[in-house]
Order: sequence, then structure tokens, then C-alpha cells
Amino acid sequence: MKTRMLHFWISVADLVWIPLAMLLAWLLRYGLEWDFFSTGKLHAISPFVVITWILWNFFSSSMKFDGARDGWWFPAVGSRLFLAVCGVMAALLAAGYLGRWYISRLALIYFGLSLILGCLTIRYVARSVIRRRYYRGEVRQVVIIGDGRVAREVANKIERHPEMLCKVAGFLFSEDSPREEGYSSAIPGIDLLIARQVSLLILAITGPFKAEVLNLVGRCRELGIDVSVVPQPYELYLSRPTLIDLDGVPLLHLHEPSDATTFTWKRTLDVLIGLSLAIVTSPIVLAATFVLRIRKGRAFRWEMRGGRFGKVFPMLRLNIDRHAAGAPRFERVLEDLSISELPQLWNVLRGEMSLVGPRPESPDRVNRYSDWQMQRLSVIPGMTGLAQVHGLREHNSSEEKTRFDLQYLLSVSPISDLSLLLQTIWTLTMRLIRLPSSGSLSKAVAPNPDVAEKVSSVSEDHFMKEAWQSAHRSQSSAD
Repeated sequence: MKTRMLHFWISVADLVWIPLAMLLAWLLRYGLEWDFFSTGKLHAISPFVVITWILWNFFSSSMKFDGARDGWWFPAVGSRLFLAVCGVMAALLAAGYLGRWYISRLALIYFGLSLILGCLTIRYVARSVIRRRYYRGEVRQVVIIGDGRVAREVANKIERHPEMLCKVAGFLFSEDSPREEGYSSAIPGIDLLIARQVSLLILAITGPFKAEVLNLVGRCRELGIDVSVVPQPYELYLSRPTLIDLDGVPLLHLHEPSDATTFTWKRTLDVLIGLSLAIVTSPIVLAATFVLRIRKGRAFRWEMRGGRFGKVFPMLRLNIDRHAAGAPRFERVLEDLSISELPQLWNVLRGEMSLVGPRPESPDRVNRYSDWQMQRLSVIPGMTGLAQVHGLREHNSSEEKTRFDLQYLLSVSPISDLSLLLQTIWTLTMRLIRLPSSGSLSKAVAPNPDVAEKVSSVSEDHFMKEAWQSAHRSQSSAD
């Protein structure tokens, strides 16, 4: 299934549901009357429907809340839809006031609720259809050539997007030793691809392509197997690529994000929302401070963290030993619900941290970062981020968190930050609900339970590698 077609049909379903949601809201507010479908009644609601259509198209193209963007994860899709509905409701109220179009505020509330519930249902149905097709085996078998981080990253992306209807059958990679010239045109591994009914070959190799790989690509194209290439260097992760066709020569243009604009609106959100959160949560922090002061003699602690560009700064948190064996239940609750992190609002107001961004790590961890992980340090660290709402916390590896952090940095915007704040509230609410039954939530709950299968097992990877190498050994003996 082409993702563009999926986005198109979901958008069409949204536009069809908008007038139906308005009619439903009218019925809930006024009841069914004999002259409901009269020209006057329809004329009263038609401007609101047209305005909603226009705004919904704008929000859909800018926020991309069709579900596929976020791997069909409910908190992400729901938060974006909620923000879009809030924008629509504000615009309708303003239009009604300026245009002297009267409509009940209660009817508008019914409309907003109907709109978001209906759009969530549309995405649930779309996901169900995709899953049904996936489990019926209507998928393309994909083999990835490569054995490094790039190949694994491609496999992970395919796994998180079942709407592509692709399944990674395994990884194929050659030995590092250079091949002799003049070997036969019988390409090693092609029989294996045919036997596995592979229909797509993805090249995810860092470095120059060897002759054996180019020959394999040529044979695949002859046999009708599609070939895709991950452009190099993939490590330029934070650049948005645009493909330019220069008389048949593909050029990949890399767009760098604007730091000045981003800093301005992020700082504005940090101060406004951070100050509001500090006021709202102050009773909770004061109560926890009082108890910790009595029990431990000190309520707060400063911990050194690596900030933007690796600059070390002191991060404030409640005086709680993380993951400590035998810790009092009171402290475990503060840790599991992230109440121990609320004092970091002080760091946010000081400009050392942001509300949303990569979580800062200790200087020891930062000093061991790879070049790929160092890109996390290009922005101000945050109290929460994409990795955190996906269940990753301090005990998870930096490699795991980097994948999500860099994905966030590719599309930083006020909408994405507000969406992640709403997702954080959802995550904490789910922890609070599970708290009485579990006692402690030291293990994060991984979202996105709808991923169809794990990407090829170790034994299958080993089989693919051995098949390639065995074919090479037999080819060498023939030469």
C-alpha cells in the first residue's frame, strides 16, 4: 500500500465526517425536529462546516496526523488530533463572533468531541485493515544489504510502519575481503532471493559499493526485483533531504534547520508553560519536599549533566536514589510518576533546559558518545522527549534514546512540542492507573504494541550471511 494513497483516503474520510459530526452535534443539542433539514437550518451551520474543511486540510498537511507518521500509536495520534480540534474550535468561535453567526457553544463542544472521536475511529479502522492484510501475508519480502547501524535503522523503520506492507526477511552482506576481478557473472545470493520470494532489495551499505553488490543489483533489476538505496552519508541525520533531478542525475539537497527561529519560540513556550506548570505543581513539590526533609535531612540534590554542545550544568531534582533496592514506597512512587523531576522546571526557567528535548545524561556517558549520538547535543536538553513518551528512561542505553531524539530533531515545531507534552501527560496518567496493582513501575511499558513481528531473528541473519559467504566460496573455487 502506498502511503500517499493511505493519507489521501484518510483525509477524504475526515472531510466526509466533518458535516456528519456537525449534524450529530446539532441533534444532540436541539433534538430531531420536523424542519431540521430545512434551508434555514442548513444555512446556519454551513459556514462552520466550510471553515472546518479549510482548517482541517491545513492542519492535516502541516501536522500529519493520519497515524502512519507516528507508527499508529494512540497517544501521538490523539494528541495531534486534539490540538487540531482545539485550533478549529477557536477559529469557529472567532468566526461566529465576527460574522454574527449564532451557534450554541454546547453544540460546538458536541461537535469537537464528535470530530475527534470520529477521526480516531477512522484511523483505528485503517490500522485494522492494514493489520488484517499484513497477517494474511499480503506483504512484500524485503532483504537489506548491510550489517551496520544503518541497516538496522532501516529495518526498525520498516517494523514501525506496517502500512508499507513490507516484511524484512533478513540481512545480506559480503565478506570484507576484496574480490578478485574477472569472476563469473553468476551473482552469489540471487537464487536465495528468488527462493525467499524477495520483491525489494534495500542497499544500506556505508562506504563504496563493491562489484559483487553492483552485479547483484543488476540481476535483481533484470528479474523484476525492486531496488532502493539509502543515500550516503546517512550520518547526516539532522538534515532534511530533497531529491533534485538534474537531467537524470539525482542530487540530494540537505536542508539545515534554523536555530534562531527555533530558539525564539521554544524559549517563549518554556517560560510561559514552565511558569504555569511550576505554579500548578508547587503543592505536590512542597509536600514531597517536606517529607524528604524530615526523612533524609535534605530534600533536593544537584546532579551534573551534559547540556547543549556538551557543556556541563547542575540539574536539580528531589533527593531520591533511583532504582535503589529496598527504597520506601513513597520514594518509588515519586520516581515512577517522575515527580522527582519537577524541580527541573527551575533549570527550564533559567534556560539550561527546555520542556521538550533530549534528556540530559551524565558527563561520563556524554564522553563516550559516538559521532551519531553527539547530534543529541545540538539542542538544549529537555525534561521530556520522544524517547521518554516511548517508555525509555535513564537506565536505557544512549543508542536506543538517540534514535527517537534524532527523529524529534528532524521535525521540531511548536505543534510537536505541545503534542509531546500531551503525550507525557498520557504516559504519566497510565503509570498512575497501573500503580495500585503493580506497586512499582520501574520497568517502562513499551507503546506501539501493534508492531506485527520482530525484524528477522539472529538465526535467520546468520543463515543469510552464511548463504552469501558459501556462495562466494563456491564461486571462488569455480574461478
